Amino acid sequence: MATKKAAAKKASIQKTVKKKSATKKAPAKKAASKKAAKKSSTRKYSPSASKNVETEMREMKKGTLKSGRSGKKVTSRKQAIAIGLSEARRAGKKVPPPPEKG
Repeated sequence: MATKKAAAKKASIQKTVKKKSATKKAPAKKAASKKAAKKSSTRKYSPSASKNVETEMREMKKGTLKSGRSGKKVTSRKQAIAIGLSEARRAGKKVPPPPEKG
């Protein structure tokens, strides 16, 4: 009887050891992916694209920025930024693609 209990205890210990070693490996993978992310330090937006956004923000604050089809006055900061980025994309400047609607 004592040997069966000992064997069962040994098996349960081995399972927990395997689980612990698996959890130790996971953070190592995350650290590797973080390092890979840090390597790409290139700009997402070109300096000229930020100039476009800056110009649109200035127009919005002045009160002269109008939206596309309706021609209404833009009052939202986010909308002014979106217009600036959109114009930068049309001009072929380095800007990430717009987020897709879901």
